[in-house]
Amino acid sequence: MGIKSGDKVKVHYTGMFEDGQVFDSSYGRQPLEFVVGAGQVIPGFEEEILGLEVGDKKRFTIPYEKAYGPARDDLKFSVQRNVLPEDVNVGDLLEVHQPDGNFFVVRVDELGEEVAILDANHPLAGKNLVFEVEIIEIS
Repeated sequence: MGIKSGDKVKVHYTGMFEDGQVFDSSYGRQPLEFVVGAGQVIPGFEEEILGLEVGDKKRFTIPYEKAYGPARDDLKFSVQRNVLPEDVNVGDLLEVHQPDGNFFVVRVDELGEEVAILDANHPLAGKNLVFEVEIIEIS
């Protein structure tokens, strides 16, 4: 019968880009645990493990539409360079705090003398993701 919606599963995984560069892995730490169908992981991941059994291993590619979505230009914005820390570099992650107390993380995309471009897209937005998974437990 295999994994179905509503099952609680534990999986080990390695996530990588299409060029093979690994961006995350559960090996060496606790397996990922989640309830299938509860929206706790990206949709494409859930779809790919349906029907698998304990001990099964599978490799699959998730198109960005079923992962973190497209990279959106409207989530990039410019700020005056002098509002950022002096030692900031392109690629750094910064927290932007809003007046209501909430915050979000942005990546420094460009640094000019006067202006910096910040990107609030998820770091994996716009990327197709490759996963290798191993089903550890189904309950």
